Formats: sequence, C-alpha cells, structure tokens
Amino acid sequence: MFSTDKNIDTIAQLVEVIRHYIGLQTKYAKLDVIDKIVRLLTGLIMVAVLSLLLFVALIYLSFSAAYALAPHMGEAWAFACVAGAYFVILMLCIMFRKKWIERPLVRFLASMLMQE
Repeated sequence: MFSTDKNIDTIAQLVEVIRHYIGLQTKYAKLDVIDKIVRLLTGLIMVAVLSLLLFVALIYLSFSAAYALAPHMGEAWAFACVAGAYFVILMLCIMFRKKWIERPLVRFLASMLMQE
C-alpha cells in the first residue's frame, strides 16, 4: 500500500469536510439553544403579563363581590366571605398542586425544550 498524492489529497479533503461539518453542527447547536431560550422567555413573559392582568381583574371582581354581599350580611362579613372563598381556593390549589400545576408545567416545558 503505497500512498500517492491522490490519496493524500482525498484524505485532506475528507478532513476539511469533517471540520466543516463539525463547525456547522456547532452553529446548529447554538441556534437550537438560542431558539429554546427565546421560546422559554416568551412563555415566561406571556405568563407574567397574563397573570398581572388576571390579578387586577380578580381584585376588581373581589371588591364587587364583597360590595354586592354587603347589604345582605354587612360589609365586614362580606369581605370575610370573599377572603374565605380565596382561602378555600388556596387550599384546593395546595392539595391538587401536582395535578393542576406541576404536571402541566413539566409537560409544557418538556414539549417546548425537547422539540426539534
């Protein structure tokens, strides 16, 4: 097996193609990471904005519910009833946190980050 200039040129071309391929794979990996980070940040920002809007709406609805109940049971008891309803909702969220919060969040993040 004698090496010739043609074999050396072929090996050099192969090495160059492999270097180019590795460079392209590195760029692809970087772009993939950037894409996933942008998706994650977009999702987080959307959740933050929607949560803020929901929070403001919930405050107004809470006051309107309390003032609607006030003529029937007194203002203090009306506000206490609204607070009690929120306490019940809080307890339900704590009891069902895996089913309502953790599992959907894990599924959402896994589907977002594992996409090709």
